[in-house]
Amino acid sequence: MRVIAKKILREFWETHADAQAAFEAWYDDTKRARWTSPADIKAIYANSSILPNNRVVFNIKGNTYRLVVAINYAYGIVYIRFVGHHRAYDKIDATTI
Repeated sequence: MRVIAKKILREFWETHADAQAAFEAWYDDTKRARWTSPADIKAIYANSSILPNNRVVFNIKGNTYRLVVAINYAYGIVYIRFVGHHRAYDKIDATTI
């Protein structure tokens, strides 16, 4: 998969150093993946949440952080839409962000 944009993750872990290893692991896994459907994601990330509008929520670092992505399965592109703590996640609509 092609991830747009790693810079968002990097900027986040620069201020949340404890998150760096977990986000780098997710990024590396995702770059190697070939997801063609939500079932492919669930096979690897069983705790991920599949939402409408091709959105997926990943629990990062033991559920400390949330990562919301939009996926274009046909083109193999993962767009990072949100990264943050649960408090910030609770304030967004993950299906439209």
